[in-house]
Amino acid sequence: MARWLPRSTDVARFFQKLNRVKTLEDDMMETSFNRCLSTIDLTLLGIGGMVGSGLYVLTGTVAKEIAGPAVILSFIIAGFASLLAALCYAEFGARVPKTGSAYMFTYVSVGEIWAFLIGWNVLLEYMIGGAAVARAWSGYLDSIFNHKIKNFTEAHMGAWQVPFLARYPDFLAAAILLVATAFISFGAKVSSWLNHVFSTISMGVILFILVMGFILAQPKNWSAQEGGFAPYGLSGVMAGTATCFYAFVGFDVIAASSEEARNPQRAVPRAIAFSLGLATGAYILVSVVLTLMVPWHSLDPDSALADAFYRRGYTWAGFLVAAGSICAMNTVLLSNLFSLPRIVYAMAEDGLFFQVFSRVHPRTQVPVVGIVVFGLLMALLALVFDLEALVQFLSIGTLLAYTFVAASVIVLRFQQQKVVGPALVAGGQPSAEPHESPAAGELKEYESFSDKLQLVDRDKSKEHREPGQLKAAFEPYMEFLSDFYPGEVVTVAVVTLMVSAICLCSVLVFGNTHLHLPTWSYSLLLVLFSLGFFLSLLLIWAHEQQHSTQTFQIPLVPLSPALSIVLNIYLMLKLSYMTWLRFAIWLLLGLLVYFGYGIRHSKENLREPRVQRLSARYVVFPSGSLEERVQAVQPSAEPATHTELPDTHTEEDGKR
Repeated sequence: MARWLPRSTDVARFFQKLNRVKTLEDDMMETSFNRCLSTIDLTLLGIGGMVGSGLYVLTGTVAKEIAGPAVILSFIIAGFASLLAALCYAEFGARVPKTGSAYMFTYVSVGEIWAFLIGWNVLLEYMIGGAAVARAWSGYLDSIFNHKIKNFTEAHMGAWQVPFLARYPDFLAAAILLVATAFISFGAKVSSWLNHVFSTISMGVILFILVMGFILAQPKNWSAQEGGFAPYGLSGVMAGTATCFYAFVGFDVIAASSEEARNPQRAVPRAIAFSLGLATGAYILVSVVLTLMVPWHSLDPDSALADAFYRRGYTWAGFLVAAGSICAMNTVLLSNLFSLPRIVYAMAEDGLFFQVFSRVHPRTQVPVVGIVVFGLLMALLALVFDLEALVQFLSIGTLLAYTFVAASVIVLRFQQQKVVGPALVAGGQPSAEPHESPAAGELKEYESFSDKLQLVDRDKSKEHREPGQLKAAFEPYMEFLSDFYPGEVVTVAVVTLMVSAICLCSVLVFGNTHLHLPTWSYSLLLVLFSLGFFLSLLLIWAHEQQHSTQTFQIPLVPLSPALSIVLNIYLMLKLSYMTWLRFAIWLLLGLLVYFGYGIRHSKENLREPRVQRLSARYVVFPSGSLEERVQAVQPSAEPATHTELPDTHTEEDGKR
């Protein structure tokens, strides 16, 4: 029976395949896409992804049902929380200017299977999100015409009473998605121009709302007679924050477009900062004028802004608000249709998804197969399916992506550079001297095939330390950690940090409600898991990290990404169990695709035979002395490969 069991070496090799990372070898500015997008183009794409129907609907809903006028505070806190995730995307978008967004960021730092699952979830997130916005667009336009489109369709097609299907086929929603798909297929420049038009109209309407709103403002609507500024207290503000957080989902379209940016090192961080700042300002100011125009408790949750102008006697202004809402929803549709095919392209280009989606049209320079196929799927979803039950799925996919990107920032920041080939410098051009001679006091390495570097006979007295190594100040107290590979301890600490964050948030969310823990055990668990979280954070901080002046880097690492991880996990655990059940089913389908296709066709498979033949490592010290250490490898049928060294040894070495 033992012969049927897999050998330990086979099991180890299998897990290595699951966790292999993407190797960035070539010039990262080289691409089959058209690098034509400027900072303004990316900023407007980000604004279009964030300032959608939420500005016209979400503000009124949260103000009336959750937070009252204190919805302003909810948007401020939610904007800050989104900033933590956005800064992580900004660092990766500038450092790895390749399409794929969260999928690509996870692949280059955490591992292949995790990257695939992130991409798989983002894929469904964009499809459901685009279809849901299309149905909202259709319903909003239909309401302007007193639901004549809906009544006509039900009269001729009948009302459906089938689970998971809509009450009637929404031909208008499907049609707008097909039209948007056609425009996206014409290329990034056409998509950007169309987004400019709709974003300009939307921002003009928002400016009109703010000017008219402050003119019609009545401070008494915040008085105690109307319930006060925060009628639901601090709990209402925090509950509103959880809802408002999803209003800022959409800035990742900028990271997904980084391969089409002219100068991604500068454009991506600036566009993310500008778009998030403008979107946060718009949400806050619109919330101010909305709750000052009419009492918060009398708002119409479905169309709060338009109804506020109607009630103040400005009927014509309501039509302007409706036009702005439709334009805002158009920008969200374009954002979804723009990002989704590029993420699918990145997965197909790496061999993890079907190869047909990696084809780029030679003239328009966009992944036209992915655009058409997923545009049609999105139109089908909008046409026949009931999307209300699936909309919550958007939240869990987004939050999971945010969590892994934040963890990836920590892992990659404490690793040595793995990019082979011309290095990127500011301005997006490859360096003319990719292989510079080592500075004084540094070690120069030559390694045959492995990308995991190990220094031989390190001189621990040197002040210069590589990323991932223990800081000199902590070495007397943690000397037992200095024997690990650079970055190895940090990776384990990140896993421990995430496990501690999950346990901590589980106690906070379920401790008093579902688990009914006694006060002493509730407090004890909070202390233990908080201690594990902060000790992991301290252990990460005790190691050296990369410091680059060429691209943007998020400040206060590892604290900033760690806070983002905790917040995202907390919000995920607040979702309903049905959302988690659907999420688990979708993950199982993704695992079938990965193990049935992706793991065998991954392009990283081509690199593995080279890794197996590694036999020696050489390190040339600044003094010119040469040392060799032969690494023990498994017996192989192939002869060991000797590594050629540049002629850098001195006469003294020759005598030796």
